[in-house]
Amino acid sequence: MKFRKIISTALAGVMLLCTSACGDSSSSSVKELEVDKKLKENAGSSPAQVVVDGTDFKVGDQKLWINGVNTPWDKWNDFGGGFNFEFWQEHFSKLHEAGCNAARVWIICDGTTGIDISPDGTVNGATDAHWSDLDDLFTLAETYQIYIMATVQSFDCFKDQNANYQAWRDMINDQTKTESFIDNYIVPLVQRYDKNDYLWSVDLCNEPDWIVENDECGKLDWLGLERYYAMASAAIHENSDVLVTVGLGMIKYNSDKQQGNKISDAELQSVMTSEKYDKGYAYVDFYSVHWYSWMQGMWGYPFSESPEDFGLDGTKPAVIGECPAVSDGDFDITKAYEEAYNNGWDGVQAWKSSGQDDGCGLWADIEPAIEKIASTVDEKELFPVGKSTPAI
Repeated sequence: MKFRKIISTALAGVMLLCTSACGDSSSSSVKELEVDKKLKENAGSSPAQVVVDGTDFKVGDQKLWINGVNTPWDKWNDFGGGFNFEFWQEHFSKLHEAGCNAARVWIICDGTTGIDISPDGTVNGATDAHWSDLDDLFTLAETYQIYIMATVQSFDCFKDQNANYQAWRDMINDQTKTESFIDNYIVPLVQRYDKNDYLWSVDLCNEPDWIVENDECGKLDWLGLERYYAMASAAIHENSDVLVTVGLGMIKYNSDKQQGNKISDAELQSVMTSEKYDKGYAYVDFYSVHWYSWMQGMWGYPFSESPEDFGLDGTKPAVIGECPAVSDGDFDITKAYEEAYNNGWDGVQAWKSSGQDDGCGLWADIEPAIEKIASTVDEKELFPVGKSTPAI
């Protein structure tokens, strides 16, 4: 793995050069550019890189707990599409003030915007607008101390209602085309933002379970998906210090107590056939399980159990990377965050703080849980380098 030299005082200048080299997104205004300049001047004040230490996240010697949310999009396909600088600035400011320290953001939603993928499944890279919007996102994340889990693919890419669904299916099923996605998009992504400590992790796919199980997503075999996770995780580890995970939708595919852990070290390394990447780096750094109330009767309730009791192998940090903010029955999101903290989970990220109301709750529903954790745990567990007050 590449271990970066942290030169925090130079980071603001690096980010400034990256953004100016990419051009400006169409949504930027003079006011936004002035704010953007101030953000870059305030960025890079202290190293905050997240590392794995056993089953804990650490920043330096300080344990980190992910008091997080899903902020998947403002509007679907933001990055390279309708990115709104003012929304993301105001939203991250609001999250930060409440004590939130992390957001899961879908930087690719359905794969029709921002990413340059040919009809045959070959990925050629991303658009200038995509990179420019991400430059702004990560500058804002650093300024407001919001660790980003960047989701780079979802089952939505594979749905047959999607304009280029066949290209995504062909990309996964062909090793050479999978390599094109990794080499021309994943590696440039982590290299570009490796010096920004607030790119905490890459989520290689949102709920691939549905790609395997649902007709509308093609019912693809696990082999192609696992091969992608193996090669992509190895490439990320070889080219950056960014952590890697896969947001599996159901614990049954993340547990040897169920239908097998599809992203275990042994599983990923067993499917690695490409000689382009080092097999020894084919692993996820932590588990990111998803849970909704319909799962309770089959697989239990994770918040009241330890990660191992819920079915994980107990070898890595574990977060509940997606769960409802509101649900039927007596579910209480504030209690859920507290129980998860007390039972050894490394964080919770409820769905969702932005976007349309899909019945699972929005920021007003999550905010009490975020604030309760922020008021009851040591602030250093949430903001290891100290909670800043952005001067903008």
